[in-house]
Amino acid sequence: MTGPVTALQAKTNPVWEAAADLVVIGSGVAGLTAALRAQELGLHVLVVTKAAVSDGNTRWAQGGVAVVLEGEHERGDSVGRHAEDTLTAGAGLCDEDAVRSIIAGGPAAVARLRAQGARFDPVAEGRTELARTREGGHSAFRVIHAGGDATGAEVERTLVAKAGGHRIPVLEHHIAVDAIRTPSGEVVGVTVLDHNGVPGAVRAPAVLLASGGLGQLYQATSNPEIATGDGLALALRAGAQIADVEFVQFHPTVLFTPGARGRLPLVTEAVRGEGATLHDATGASVMSGVHPLGDLAPRDVVSAAITRRMAQLPGGVDDHVFLDATGISGFAKRFPTVHAACAALGLDPAKDPIPVTPAAHFACGGVVTTVDGRSGVRGLYAAGEVARTGLHGANRLASNSLLEGLVVGRRVAEAVAADLATGQLGDPRRGVLAHRATVPVADRDALQRAMSRYAAIGRDAEGLAVVGSVLDLSVVESPLWTPRIVEDAALTLVAEALVAAAARRTESRGCHVRTDFPERDDNVWQRGQLIRLSPSGQPVLADPIALEGVA
Repeated sequence: MTGPVTALQAKTNPVWEAAADLVVIGSGVAGLTAALRAQELGLHVLVVTKAAVSDGNTRWAQGGVAVVLEGEHERGDSVGRHAEDTLTAGAGLCDEDAVRSIIAGGPAAVARLRAQGARFDPVAEGRTELARTREGGHSAFRVIHAGGDATGAEVERTLVAKAGGHRIPVLEHHIAVDAIRTPSGEVVGVTVLDHNGVPGAVRAPAVLLASGGLGQLYQATSNPEIATGDGLALALRAGAQIADVEFVQFHPTVLFTPGARGRLPLVTEAVRGEGATLHDATGASVMSGVHPLGDLAPRDVVSAAITRRMAQLPGGVDDHVFLDATGISGFAKRFPTVHAACAALGLDPAKDPIPVTPAAHFACGGVVTTVDGRSGVRGLYAAGEVARTGLHGANRLASNSLLEGLVVGRRVAEAVAADLATGQLGDPRRGVLAHRATVPVADRDALQRAMSRYAAIGRDAEGLAVVGSVLDLSVVESPLWTPRIVEDAALTLVAEALVAAAARRTESRGCHVRTDFPERDDNVWQRGQLIRLSPSGQPVLADPIALEGVA
């Protein structure tokens, strides 16, 4: 017997329901790759996306796809060397088996994408061999690109066109709110809200989170406005574990604009790959003596070096440095997106140094999954930036993200098909809608300012405690009944998880830099940190923590 319907339940109960074999949350490279493969396998698929189908983070990826193609690679390069570079960048926290598995799947994934119509830049007009560049952390020229610096846009164009041609249904302008679960905890669907807050539900034995990252935790980011960590929050509330969330990669170079907030134009790392160099306001090199690879050092190294240099206030400038690309011939043709962004500010990269600053770029951690996207909760899968497969470790190697989306996106569809065929998934008819009274929601502006000041590249115990206090003071309890509140609740929960993990990790490793613990500590910290929700809804560290000392 059920009790009376409360006013809150009446407002949040779905007014419509749909059914599918697989519901995909997100329409970037991982989500659309999975949807296309699932349809090939005969599954009924529905894609749910927060904005328009092509508005995800994939389209903003400039650099390219890191891949070693058969017969089209630098002499001496190999899939094995690509894997080794990935492991080196990951600073001891990659899962080596996952790295080798995903990297090995790259050549076939790129070949399939090209067969679907993706057009990568050739070495010369009329040639079939692809042009390659080198980015930070890579020991060879193995990054292929499209449109100069518009690789993500070309990948997204290809997949959106393919999905449209195959008539894969897409529910645009809907945000996923909560998983629908059976009494035994299996995920069998998801509740959603449209842009007006009208609730609906999709029942499906399999839910794939391909919702992207969490860049909007910070004031400056290369991510679009929709990158608010919703997938991580949904996964935590569904009982899944997340890991490595303290490792947020800051891209060393976004185009600096005084007072700008939100998504800032990316200045692709390939610009440095073509010979551009970083210097401060006095003209002194930023990277000289910092790392053997100089300006092509891994991103965490470059971002940290820029941050240290800005703190020194060279030439009276403490919020940006300069990227000198004046020696690159044909800049406008090679990097049209960057050139257009500079031109909008009255800059000509052929003559003017480009003002740049680090910004939140990529979440190395996420929902803990296998290399084929299975999480620890039956029926819940994850792929792309929202997932933690073990590929990235403490720092993602440049241009491995599109590759991961292509490889794991396909694999997760095959995993879902196999799990359905063997009867391992739950029955959507047994799904029970979650009726949460309220959840904690922090003020977004206060959260972003605190995270940018105290939980970005340089962190310490005192600053992380300040973030915790800001979150506590700005939080109000609210039902999840508008898209904005769902996003802000996700940002709040993910910020709490990140701060907890960052405070516990008393070392500097990869893109987690503690100014009060500047050294890497492999004796204690060469491991990831698992986080789950407590019964009261708070993120807590789920793994046993080794003693770090005695009083």
